[in-house]
Amino acid sequence: MSAASGESSPSTSPATLATRSLEALAAGNGRRVLEDTYAEWDDEETIAAIEAALSRAGEVIRLEADQDFPSKLRAAQPDIVFNFAEGMGGLSRESHVPAFCEFWGIPYTGSDPITLGICLDKARTKETLSHHGIPTPEFQVVECPDDVRRSLPLPVIVKPLHEGSSKGITQRSFCATWSDVEAEVARVVDRYDEPAIVERFLGGREFTVALLGNDGDGRALPIVELDFATLPRDAHPIYGFEAKWVWDVPERPLDIFHCPARCTPELQHRIEEIAMAAFRKLRCRDWARIDIRCDERGDPQVIEVNPLPGVIPDPAANSCYPKAARAAGLSFDELIVSVLRAAAARYDVKVPG
Repeated sequence: MSAASGESSPSTSPATLATRSLEALAAGNGRRVLEDTYAEWDDEETIAAIEAALSRAGEVIRLEADQDFPSKLRAAQPDIVFNFAEGMGGLSRESHVPAFCEFWGIPYTGSDPITLGICLDKARTKETLSHHGIPTPEFQVVECPDDVRRSLPLPVIVKPLHEGSSKGITQRSFCATWSDVEAEVARVVDRYDEPAIVERFLGGREFTVALLGNDGDGRALPIVELDFATLPRDAHPIYGFEAKWVWDVPERPLDIFHCPARCTPELQHRIEEIAMAAFRKLRCRDWARIDIRCDERGDPQVIEVNPLPGVIPDPAANSCYPKAARAAGLSFDELIVSVLRAAAARYDVKVPG
């Protein structure tokens, strides 16, 4: 979803809330529908909560980020767009809304189209990180099982190259043999119609860092740690689709997160340092979530960069960014408005309050 809000007055257009929501699904079209097809999109509860938070700063209207979005955005002429749109399709789908905002000269929250496009490509993200000396696991990109090079130490993780929200990351993604790797590459390529990335598995602890603001006022919110001991007994220690959407249900919540994380001051500093370096070198703006995992020696490395972090408002839900914000003393409304203010400051757009 993408949302927009801003200061309104009789001389300005109303603010806009554009959505890429689960409500907007169309059936049929002769296309395969995967069980995790819409995992990236937001439900009505989340969209309504963001809209309510933004209404504290001005009038808000919604625009669905569909084929009609460009013309609707041009007609609305909002003061600023709160971008939360995952996009409809294509390798650069997360770049569509901000690209049209730039085309029409309309301010928007979050990272620009280039950063969003790079971060949805796991290999290009890791290439950028490596170029700047930011630690990230070794990897290879393959388009078919025959392309697999047996050069990485086992075990490895196999993922789709261009997906978020743990799409395509399941217990099968953890591969301890090369035959398993080749089988999982074949499954990913067939199922998602895109290359697979094969990444060295790091056997240490896993953390996620919510970053808020920009240079001068940017900060890391309290670190979230994932406790894999809460997974089913025989599960591999990965936070994949099952852990997010199958094992963690309202009637049986999965108590997988610790926030603040239980780590030494030295480890905390190193994790925050690496996360902020990734944020800056990838030129993220306003907010992002950086996933970090330690190797067997306890050294942290970046495994994912999420410039459009998920924000489920329900405190009972395992949504990392709002959890970190609450640990920092920020309510959901305060979090959303803080992102809005960070973006507005870049454009010199005034936000009431």
